[in-house]
Order: sequence, then C-alpha cells, then structure tokens
Amino acid sequence: MSTLLGRLGGAAAARPWRTIAAWVLLIVAVLGLAQAFGGEPRDNYRIPGTPSTAGMDLLNERFPETSGTSARVVVHDRGGRALSAGALAALRGELAQVPHALSVSEPIPSRAGDTALLTVGYDVKVTAFKDAEGLDALRAAARATTDAGYQVEFGGELPENFSAPNGMAEAIGMGAALVILVVALGSVVAAGLPLLVALAGIGAGTGLITLLSAVTDISGIAPTVASMVGLGVGIDYALLLVARHVEGLRRGLDVRAAAAEANATAGSSVVVAGATVLVSLFGLKLAGLSTYASFGYATFATVGAVMLAALTLVPALAGLSGPRLLRRAERRAPVPASAPAAPAAATRTERWARLVGRRPVTAAVLSLVVLLGLAAPVLGMRTWPQDAGSQASGNTTRKAYDLVAEAYGPGANGPLLLAVDLDRLPKSELPALEQTLTADPAVAAVQPPLVNAAGDAAVISVQPRTGPQDEATAKLLKRLRADGLPAGVQVTGQVAAFSDISDRLAQRLWVVVPFVVVLSLILLTVLFRAPVIAVKAAAMNLLSVAAAYGVMTAVFQHDAGARLLGLPHAVPVSSWVPILMFTILFGLSMDYEVFLLSRVREDWLATGDARGSVVRGLASTGRVISSAAAIMVAVFTGFAIDPDITVKMIGVGMAVAVLVDATVVRMVLVPATMTLLGRHNWWLPRWLDRLLPQLRIEHGDAPAPAPARQPVEV
Repeated sequence: MSTLLGRLGGAAAARPWRTIAAWVLLIVAVLGLAQAFGGEPRDNYRIPGTPSTAGMDLLNERFPETSGTSARVVVHDRGGRALSAGALAALRGELAQVPHALSVSEPIPSRAGDTALLTVGYDVKVTAFKDAEGLDALRAAARATTDAGYQVEFGGELPENFSAPNGMAEAIGMGAALVILVVALGSVVAAGLPLLVALAGIGAGTGLITLLSAVTDISGIAPTVASMVGLGVGIDYALLLVARHVEGLRRGLDVRAAAAEANATAGSSVVVAGATVLVSLFGLKLAGLSTYASFGYATFATVGAVMLAALTLVPALAGLSGPRLLRRAERRAPVPASAPAAPAAATRTERWARLVGRRPVTAAVLSLVVLLGLAAPVLGMRTWPQDAGSQASGNTTRKAYDLVAEAYGPGANGPLLLAVDLDRLPKSELPALEQTLTADPAVAAVQPPLVNAAGDAAVISVQPRTGPQDEATAKLLKRLRADGLPAGVQVTGQVAAFSDISDRLAQRLWVVVPFVVVLSLILLTVLFRAPVIAVKAAAMNLLSVAAAYGVMTAVFQHDAGARLLGLPHAVPVSSWVPILMFTILFGLSMDYEVFLLSRVREDWLATGDARGSVVRGLASTGRVISSAAAIMVAVFTGFAIDPDITVKMIGVGMAVAVLVDATVVRMVLVPATMTLLGRHNWWLPRWLDRLLPQLRIEHGDAPAPAPARQPVEV
C-alpha cells in the first residue's frame, strides 16, 4: 500500500496542475449533477413495529385528512390585553390561502384572552415544502397581524422541521484552524494548504449528499454533521501529510521525493485512519432508524471525499508551493542534504514521554481516575429527541412553545393522541374511556372523541399536566400503555413517537457499540499485526467516549451549563446524540492512535527497542497530533454555537472527547501502558500470524533496518 501511495504522491507533485484541474472538474461535475438531479433533505421518524407507528398508520388509513403536516400559529398581545376577534378572523382567512392549506381551526383563546392558538392542516407531507417556503408563507399571511402590533409565532411540525444554516459555525472553525496551522507550521502557505484541501473534499461531499437525497431519506441536519466531521478530519489528514512533506524538505529531499515519501508514510496512516472512521459509520445502519442511517451515508460520503482530496491534492499543492512550505528562516539558510545532522535536543514531548515512562503505574492510575471522574455523570443521563422546548430562546418555534405553555399549560405542547379502532372497541365504550382518562391525576384535559365518517375509527386528544420532556409525561405514557387502555386503542402523536424513538435507540446502542468495536479491532489487528495494541486502543477510545458523554450530560442537564451555550434552561440529552457520537468519535479517536502507532511501529521494526520506540514515536508525532487535536477542538467548538440542539450537543461532546483523547489518553495513558507492556505490545501468536495478510503501512514494501540505536533511557 505504501509503495502505491508513494507513486501517487510523486505523480501528483510532478503534475500539479493536472491534479488540480481534475479536482475542479470533479467538483463542478458533482455539484452540477446535484443541482440537476439532487433531492432535498428530509427526516423520516417512522419506526416499524412500535405502538406509535401502528396508531399513526390507523389514523392515516381511516382519517386521511389528518395524514398531512400541520403548523401552529400563536397570537399574543404583549400588553396583556384581550385579542381582537376581527384581527383573529382576518388572520384565519389569510392562513386559509397559504399553499396546500386544507383547514384552519377556529382560534382557541387562553383564559386571560391575550393569547390565541390556530392550527393549520395541510394536504401534503412536510417534505413537500422546499427550504423555508412553508414557514415564509405563514409569515406572509400573518404580516397584517404583526403590523397591528401583535406577536405572532409559529410552531408545530412544519416550522419545527426547518432550520436555516447560517455558516457561522464553519466560519469560526476554519478561522481558528487557520491560526493554529500558522503557529504549528510557521508558514502561511503551509497553513492555507490543509484548509483548501478540506474545502475541496467538503465541496465534493456536499454534492454527493444532495445526490443521495434523491434516492433515500437524508436527515435535515445530516449535512451539517457531515461537514463538521469532514472539516475536522480533512484538515487533520492534510496537516499530517504537510508536516511529513516539510520534514523531507528539511532533510534536503526535492519536492517530488518529499511528496512521495509523505504519501508513502503519512498517507498510509491517513488511509488507515480514514478507513477506521468509515468502518465505524457502518454501525449507524444498525440503529434501526432510517434517519440514523442517513447520518452514516452523509458522513461516509464526505469523509471519503476529504480522504481522497488529502492523498491527491496535498502532494499537488505541495509541488506547486515548493520551498515556500518551509519557514522563511529555513528558506534563507537551507541545510544541504549531505551535511551531517546535528544532534537534536530532546523535545518537550520526548521529555514528557520519558517522564511518564519512569512512573508508568502512577501515570496510568491517575489518568484512569481522571477519565472515570469525567465519565461519572453519564449514569444520570436522560435522553429525549429534540423538540421546540430544547431550542434556543430566539427561535420562533421556541417562542411559540413558551407562549403555549404559559397560556394553556405545558402539556398543550405535547398532547397524546389515542387512535381507536372501533372494529375492536365498540363506540358505546368511548364515553367511559373519556371519563377514565379525565380522572387520571396526570391528565389536564381530554378532548371529546372525533369519529371518522365511516364510523370505524376515532381519535382522542389527551393533554398531560406536564411538558413533553418531563419524566412525568413519560410515566403517564408508559402507564396508559401498560394497563390503562382497552384493546384496540394505541397511543400515538409526536410525544409517543419520540418516546418510542428514545427506547429503540437506547436498546440499539448495545448492538451498535459491539459491532463498531469488533470491526475496529479486526481492522487494527490486520494492519498492525498486534492484537494487544488493537484491544488497548479500543479500550482507550471507549474511555474517551465515556468521558465525553459524562461532560455533555453534566453541561446540558444543568441550568448553568445550558445557559452558557445559549439555552434558557437544562435539557435532556438528545436521543440522536449517543449512538451518533459513539460511531463518529470511535473512528476519530482511532485517527490519533493510528498516527502515533504508525510511527512507533516504524521505529520498532527498525530498532527492536520497545520502550525507546514509544518515546521516539511520541516525540516525532506529538506536535502534529497536538496541532491536529487543537484544530478538531476548534472546529467542533465552533459548531457548539449552532442553533440546532443536536448539532450543538455533538459539537460540545466531540470537542471534549478530542481534547481528552489528545491529552489524558494520548500523552499519558498510551505511553504509560505501552511502557508497562514493553515487547508484549507487539505479541502475535503464530496461528494468527499465518492467518493475517501481509500489509505494509510503513514506507516501502521491505524497509531496510536502520542503524542500531541504543535503547532510550526512560
């Protein structure tokens, strides 16, 4: 593999303009096809086999007028005065004219009379609306009402399924990354190169995601998550290649030879690291939810594109840049290739590795205590899919949510819908069912049953006393399903569907985790021919992910942390986050493990010095890994300002995980455990040696041993 990658890098550096032109044509072609044949992102929350889906199928079949999407329009007088009946009637008339409007309910006034609620029913699904056109139509219909001085906010399925990306998160992440790259590489040219490569990969990935949207359901926030991951790994992969290329230039290699060597060595690590990320993403398919699988498709396409861009564009751009990748002082006084290398002073990373090596047990125990302490809050994690109650206070959906909760009670934002099959439950028993529900202390109100024209189905709306995210609402739902409802009655609606989603994802987490871990173990064992290393890497990555879960739980489930991130109060962890974060983080954590182990193994094969190879490997990669991790943290922290709660949580969680992985794990736990294990790190039983294929990820297919070195004193 290294020989092939070396030839690819050398060819790209020798013909840079051809490589760049090929990428320009590729991006233009992909984006052109996406514009012509691409689809729109859409969320699909359908989970076959759950009670909420069964109830919704019954309503869609026998109440076709309820099968379309809906929107809530909340009108409020800020001065607390009673709303004008004429203004509400005029608003209702305007809402009836919006595209695809099937019905508009009579305004439901609050007890104080200063708030009214109207519901717009549509004859199409929410996916029929492109971008913000549905919400824009509602705003246009309410313009006269807002001009009259009333506050008008929008909630319900249609507005809540639209989020406007503003690009601020990406801009902040790239700005911070550029600063870190300039500091790490010492050259503006070298710093800009990884950003260009990452942007090229993301451009191609974006087009691929749009094309995928035409043939399968892609979640509305999947492209944002894919861009987040693609930007981080794209810059990291390019940084690793540029750093290795610069090393070659400093040793006196010409540009083409330096590019070939960088691709043969660091490029092999990029392939392994990228393959690990891609393998981890396969686990999302096992989540049992099509929306979840769409995150995997989108991120897979983007990571694959940035990995290909790194392996081809980096050597091409490096070939064009020539010596400008070096610091200015190095360009003025280059070191001849024939000059003897002066003994290099020990770097801070090398001194640190030696320090940890002297007290490996103490270092390992202390790092484990820190990791377990950070992970401890995960024991109190509560999950709930995102809804308007989790959004930032500036969103119109959040404002509508708060107005409804204040005027009609918190449960009005999440009524439970009872789908009744009158072929199984006689119509005469509906009044008794209504009385039973009304008598429940957790129920605030029950709407009279609505029977369809055929008389074979009914729907009853039940308003809990507590909000959708409240644990008491979940308990009410479970109690009704367990022993509170007769045969033929299914609880459905958004709250019930979200509860089923949370339960399903909590169950599937224990399927996804072993799958991803086992696949990663197999991949690392095949590539490094060291099962001990593979098991150790998996265990450390699990610790990093657990620590990220714990910090995320502590931040979002407490008011102080939530307010710091722009939320008005504490919220449960989004149900989408744990599995999604695990699959992505497990792959990303393996990136740094692969970068480090490739250098350690390269030194081990050349010297046979188990402890010294750890010190030299960490010393040679420490600066690059630290810079790459800092870039990742900066990129992910930028996404923490995204208005979408799921993206915000993923940004915070992944920033914490990468920070922990690059400091506590990579700088303490890895050198400590590898020092304790010594030569056992590379133990390989003979039977497994015969089974594993011979894959070389170091430079050259048969690297010659380097001159013998004395073991490093640790």
